[in-house]
Amino acid sequence: MLLLVMMVIVPLAGQAQERAVTASSPDWPVTIQSKLKELDLPDDALALAAVPLDGPGQSRFVNADRVMNPGSTMKLLTTYAALELLGPTFKWHTRVYTNGELKGDVLDGDLIFVGVGDPKLTEERLWKLLRDLRAYGIREVSGDLVLDGSYFQLPDGGLPRFDDDGDNPNAPFLVQPHALLTNLNLFHIQMMGRADRVQAWVEPVTEGLTLDNQLTLSKGRYCPSGRSLKVTHRVDERGDRVVTLKGAMPEGCRANRYLSLLDQGDYTAALLRGLWRQLGGEIHGANRFDRLPRGVDLLATTSSPDLVTMVRDINKWSSNVMARQLFLTIGAEHRLAGDPDDLAAARRTVREWMALKGMNPDQVVLDNGAGLSREARISPMEQIKMLQQAWRSPFAAELIASLPLVAMDGTMHNRLRDTGLRGEGHIKTGSLTNVRAVAGFTRDRDNTTWAVSAIVNTPSAWKGQAVLDQVLEAVHGLPAESATAVSRRDTGKAAPGG
Repeated sequence: MLLLVMMVIVPLAGQAQERAVTASSPDWPVTIQSKLKELDLPDDALALAAVPLDGPGQSRFVNADRVMNPGSTMKLLTTYAALELLGPTFKWHTRVYTNGELKGDVLDGDLIFVGVGDPKLTEERLWKLLRDLRAYGIREVSGDLVLDGSYFQLPDGGLPRFDDDGDNPNAPFLVQPHALLTNLNLFHIQMMGRADRVQAWVEPVTEGLTLDNQLTLSKGRYCPSGRSLKVTHRVDERGDRVVTLKGAMPEGCRANRYLSLLDQGDYTAALLRGLWRQLGGEIHGANRFDRLPRGVDLLATTSSPDLVTMVRDINKWSSNVMARQLFLTIGAEHRLAGDPDDLAAARRTVREWMALKGMNPDQVVLDNGAGLSREARISPMEQIKMLQQAWRSPFAAELIASLPLVAMDGTMHNRLRDTGLRGEGHIKTGSLTNVRAVAGFTRDRDNTTWAVSAIVNTPSAWKGQAVLDQVLEAVHGLPAESATAVSRRDTGKAAPGG
């Protein structure tokens, strides 16, 4: 039986007397329990908490203390912590140095690129950075292209890789964080059906990557998705990557795929060389990975957008690698002598911050901060505590605005479109093989804002999205209450979730 409890605080003689009542309104125990039964999901697959923040209402809890895998709703914790620990105006500054001298238009020395973990150092920004070098008068570099990726101190043996069941190791969501990350480490392959052929091209243009276009025109009526076309890659005898495209598509159709094919250092080196060549320059030396030496001269700097902008990108579209870059940056900026690496430093720093915020760090497993994890854990109750603190934070507006708008944008743009919830909620979503989750802020029909956290953990979690949508609809449809509720959790012991 699905147990749902409401906690109501009734003032008596200047004191608050707490009493628990079983929910009886049909919008909660009946509709949600029937939806679980309809989808053949067990009652204990769902845990949720919903608490009013700025108006009347009765808090709802279902298995709210159960510690579960939250998927990407863990990004809420990382981004909120970052806003307070780093500040909303924090920026990443990527710099280029040299140990040589400019003789005419030749830089007699090395060109040294120092990465600092900028989560969104795009091809366009790199082009502008290199254009500044050309404007400075540099055309040729006689020495090496040196790349310094030492800003992050990573664990020995590297960061743990997420086990995606071996489906696609080159998928964008699996890109690992790195101080030298640029352009999200992705190649964008685009395909278009023309009158005489299917054209294909890849961006960015770099040496060492070629397309083997075996796509053919078809007379079909429907355009295939990029996923339905076969895209494979191999390394040829020269060590170059060859991407082979197979399949068919009609005239007028377009499709695309994103692939991560190189490690971050090699990708960034190839991108820098390709862009420099497009600007009419040449680097004669080799690629070399080393630390910035002393006695060098600063040539140019590119600064990222502020943290608020980054947080919006992370939460709206649930970027795993950007969230992981941000988590490691928290570690790098708060590293202490006793921290073995920046992942450990980030976990320590965020846990200490959580304790100051009244959360229980022992009920949370942060792992990599992005929720792309089989080990990450949090309960709806701890998420609610976080959301309550965020609501009172000086940076509440920045965090809330970063979350997807229900039925309008981000990962919520196709959900709840045929309901009255359009634009009524700012909700972060989470999705893994055995996980579906939502967390954020939404309003009821009387304009009271609620903090909501709901998590489904079960092997059939893909069916749980309908249940979570039902939860959000239920909150929105709540009737006005005469008593103001104060958050309390149910009394069951915390237990690990699926």
